[in-house]
Amino acid sequence: MTAARSSDVPQHYLGGIALRLLAMASLSLMFVLVKIAAADGVHLVESLFWRQVVVLPLLLLWAIRHGGIATFRTQRPGTHARRAMMGLTGMALNFGGMIYLPMAEATTINLSVPIFAVIFAAAFLGEPTGWQRWGAVIVGFLGVLVVLNPTTVIAGGFTGDHGIGTLIALGGAIMTALITIQVRDLARTESPMAIVFWFSLISLVPLTIALPFVNTPHGPAIWAVLIGLGLLGAVVQMSLTGALRLAPVAVVTPMDYSSLLWSIACGWYVFGTLPADTTWVGAPLIVASGLFIAWREHRLHIERRKDITA
Repeated sequence: MTAARSSDVPQHYLGGIALRLLAMASLSLMFVLVKIAAADGVHLVESLFWRQVVVLPLLLLWAIRHGGIATFRTQRPGTHARRAMMGLTGMALNFGGMIYLPMAEATTINLSVPIFAVIFAAAFLGEPTGWQRWGAVIVGFLGVLVVLNPTTVIAGGFTGDHGIGTLIALGGAIMTALITIQVRDLARTESPMAIVFWFSLISLVPLTIALPFVNTPHGPAIWAVLIGLGLLGAVVQMSLTGALRLAPVAVVTPMDYSSLLWSIACGWYVFGTLPADTTWVGAPLIVASGLFIAWREHRLHIERRKDITA
């Protein structure tokens, strides 16, 4: 796969962008199925179980074709276990946010992940963060505050399904940012596919134990929804990994903001909901902040490479 990593082959960049766009479209469709399942009484644990269990066979098939199960060998099982528990918590929060909120609003809050990631990288990894990125963080936070609609919070607090959903979605964004820092650490020694494999395998342990306590009989339509949820989750996971194999992070990450367009379209078409006025105002601030952070990371990466080769 050396050629796929080469910066001299521009069509691979386009391939990476296409895979990232596919991942975002699949993610939005997966969240549609999560909301449908929840509306039909499917417990969150069961949705999480099917989201994870379908990925494993595909990963094993991939490993058989690319060097065998030894591809997933690791010397850091404890770190993988910690990442899996964090990942499962983050996924549960993201699912919960989608269940309680309109899709566009939950997606907008989730797009604040790069903002929190900058803060956590500075706090936990000691990464240098100049005034430009801190400025982008402040702009992004203003966008988050607008989406959270502080006037409503002051008047009534985070009460009701919508208020609770807002807190859950915000918790999901914070947890996802923490996971990003954890994955950065794992990526120093582990391959992307190994990280995905151990996350899926370890997270299935508590989900499998809990499943009998929440499982309920389903008709064919709900089984189709759950299987579709798992298949779309697998597409998301494989597409995200494939995109990073074909193009640098700074090239593919801006494509994540296409998920907002998909969420608006899906929310309107499937559930008849449109974003709140505050979402239309706050979303551009969050997107602009995230794009600037991605661009700044790209420029710093180029400068570091110049320093190394000088």
